[in-house]
Amino acid sequence: MADQQKIHPVPDVEAPPDASPSAPLVPPATSKSDTGNPVEQHPLNSQSHGPSPVKHSTAPKKRRSCCCRCMCWTLSLLLLLIVILGIIVGILFLVFRPKLPKYSIDGLRVTQFDLSSVNSSLSASFDVNITARNPNKRIGIYYDGGSHITVWYNETQLCEGALPKFYQGHKNTTVLVLPMSGQVQNGTVLLTALQQQQQMTGNIPLRLRAKQTVRVKLGSLKLMKMKFRIRCRLVVNALSANNAIRISSSSCSFRLRL
Repeated sequence: MADQQKIHPVPDVEAPPDASPSAPLVPPATSKSDTGNPVEQHPLNSQSHGPSPVKHSTAPKKRRSCCCRCMCWTLSLLLLLIVILGIIVGILFLVFRPKLPKYSIDGLRVTQFDLSSVNSSLSASFDVNITARNPNKRIGIYYDGGSHITVWYNETQLCEGALPKFYQGHKNTTVLVLPMSGQVQNGTVLLTALQQQQQMTGNIPLRLRAKQTVRVKLGSLKLMKMKFRIRCRLVVNALSANNAIRISSSSCSFRLRL
């Protein structure tokens, strides 16, 4: 009986594994298993089980945050400066209560208005009475040199002159007599237009323009130079030499520029 018993081989547990690799659990064309295909896997990716995480740089975010912080500080400083300037202007306004000066044309005398027989040019000379009023109690006005005043009929400049250099104190009224002269090349056409205007309406409209540089004095503080413009409209009954010129109406506007 013992000889007829069959003997089944028992695998050796301690024997080394077969050198030839076994077939992969999942075909190569399909997705990988947890163990993967050791032959086809790259050595660097043998220990990774998924896609490597993407690293994002934080430098642009830091730059943006710095720019935003700088913009916030700049806007805050500008807002603070605006508020401080508004407070200073408000205090000055309450203390000095500034008022715009007033100007008017009270008289006009024509000393020359002749047509030349040589070149048909017209020579004009006026004496204009301008009254300047400073209604402020604590503000003085320095009238610097370099002013320019012109008298116009429609788009034709008749004569020009300048304001003198002087200081106008508080609550002061100054009357200025300004000599003005000029020459119009095509005098015949101008005289014809003036005669037609006087026959149709009985008067002649004129315009006066002035540019002046001034300095405002607040108490004992003299401010920076400023420029202003004066625009006056006046209507006279005639334009002829050595005759009494009557002003029918007069109005002036004032504009200040820094």
